[in-house]
Amino acid sequence: MRNKLNFFIPSLANIIFLALFLTLLFTPGINLLLDCDTGYHIRTGEYILETFSIPKYDIFSFSTPSNEWINTAWLSDVVMHLLHRPFGLTGVVIFFAFLISFVYPLLFKIIRQYGVNIIFTTLIVLFVLICSQIHWLARPHIFSWILLLIWYYLLDSFWYSHRNYLYFLPPIMLLWINLHGSFALGFMIIVIYLLGSLIRILRAVDKQLYIKKAKFLGLTTIACLIFSFINPSNYHTLLYPFKLVSERFIMDHVDEFLSPNFHYAMAFEFFLLLMIVIFVISRNRLNFIEIILALVFTHMALYSRRFIPVFSIIIAPILAKHAEAILKESDGRFASFLKKRANKIAATDASVKGYIWIVIAIIVVTVGAKGGLLNYGFDDKKKPVAAVEFMKRESLKGNMFNNDEFGDYIIYSAYPQYRVFIDGRIGAVYDEKRLKEYSRVIFFESGWEGIIEKYNIKWIIFDTNSILSRFLLEKKEWHLIYSDKVANIFVRKIPENEDLIKKYQNVNPVIVEQKN
Repeated sequence: MRNKLNFFIPSLANIIFLALFLTLLFTPGINLLLDCDTGYHIRTGEYILETFSIPKYDIFSFSTPSNEWINTAWLSDVVMHLLHRPFGLTGVVIFFAFLISFVYPLLFKIIRQYGVNIIFTTLIVLFVLICSQIHWLARPHIFSWILLLIWYYLLDSFWYSHRNYLYFLPPIMLLWINLHGSFALGFMIIVIYLLGSLIRILRAVDKQLYIKKAKFLGLTTIACLIFSFINPSNYHTLLYPFKLVSERFIMDHVDEFLSPNFHYAMAFEFFLLLMIVIFVISRNRLNFIEIILALVFTHMALYSRRFIPVFSIIIAPILAKHAEAILKESDGRFASFLKKRANKIAATDASVKGYIWIVIAIIVVTVGAKGGLLNYGFDDKKKPVAAVEFMKRESLKGNMFNNDEFGDYIIYSAYPQYRVFIDGRIGAVYDEKRLKEYSRVIFFESGWEGIIEKYNIKWIIFDTNSILSRFLLEKKEWHLIYSDKVANIFVRKIPENEDLIKKYQNVNPVIVEQKN
């Protein structure tokens, strides 16, 4: 009877998946569509499937039609459109909620394979989960998290457990380089393991073992490099990550590339401190690979907050192994209690097979989505949903100037009727020069009017609570024709816009209350 019940009791890994999957889909405060980049990814996938070609030049902006587009996420775009076509944004959100929820049980199982006790494993995975939530979005980087975990595990297994599954890495790289631009992380990690092998050749007694490891890793790196050339932009894709980080103005002005702000409470700060404490207390010395991984990914997380989830994933197994080593060396009452309790929980966890709850959860979510009980879309209280409907209804003519985040939504909702000035593809399409021009206009710096003339801008759609909107309200050359709590639309006082100006002579600007 007890064995039968075990099929209905979920394991800890399954509980983590279920809890996160249902939380992502049913908690009002969590929004995987927090930014509108999802929109342009969907439209790119639509273009690819309709034309059977991958755009090499900008198709969404009137201002940069000749700019080369290094699209490192074209395969993700196709997947997202295939989901969107029958199921809309709801299907896209459910799919990415599933992928996000899959990351942490996978990490849990990987850490457990190192022999780390189940209590430490659970706590560390929960830390990673909390640190990662800053980047829970329905965007292609989620594919990268899963591939990164698998890649890391295969290399770690080869190094520590002598299990050689390196032949999986080249096909994984082929997939990765076409799904997301963070494929460069894969090369960074494999090179670190290769350097670790070369260092051990110089110092180890069993030199032949590490010579063999170095050969396997070297050949695998070459194979991965060869496979990485199978992408639409060839070697340009390989250079893209380096080109992006070299654009100083972009890295210093795009929000998600900025460093974390420690003035606000952050799980990352505590995770970082925990890492330092455990590394100091542990009597087991960090080896070369662990040191370099910790240094490189800590630097990346401190440099840009978008790398915090990646840092957490990489550090978690190292942290778990050293925490376990500390516990094994401890013989106090609390340590003994923790070991016994962990062994009991692990024994129970190993015996349960409650996968049925995952199946039930997926069925419930699917039925709820088909029945209309689950319905996800861009938040019209934060995104220019009504403003874009207005501009489509009025068929506004001429070139627009827009907020970059609005550009993503306009592409989703109004392409190909409208082409934007700028959108979220900063670095991939828009270079430092374009971002500087955009910045000059939104802060009306010297020469901003020249940029309006340069691109023949006839109207502007921008967020209501912005410096630019408040500035344009005072400018006689511009007339407000639409206003809500999210967006204002202004037209230039030129002959082409006379009818619109007469039609909307007395539009009152909406005042957005400032939040403390």
